Amino acid sequence: MAGNVLELRDDNFEAEVLKSDKPVIVDFWATWCMPCKMLTPTVEEIANEYKGKYKIAKLNIDDAMDVATNLSVMNIPTLIFFSNGQEAARMVGAASKRDILKKIKEVFV
Repeated sequence: MAGNVLELRDDNFEAEVLKSDKPVIVDFWATWCMPCKMLTPTVEEIANEYKGKYKIAKLNIDDAMDVATNLSVMNIPTLIFFSNGQEAARMVGAASKRDILKKIKEVFV
């Protein structure tokens, strides 16, 4: 993963997301998903721009199927916004940076 993007797995999801003291945005993706690959640079840009303010993470659904299943992630890419350990919002599909930043402002500000 890129420098400011945290890699999540089944074994660190609770500690890094549900118990985080910062808001968290998790990008659910897979290596075989072309829209996911298209979204990756945008997620990395946002992670760099908001470093320290929000935690930005990626979770490969093929490597962390339990988390994806428990959160009912049916399509990818899916961005889930967590605040105080709870899901606050969700975006499904490859979204533009503008739309993601708009959602961040709606959910976290």
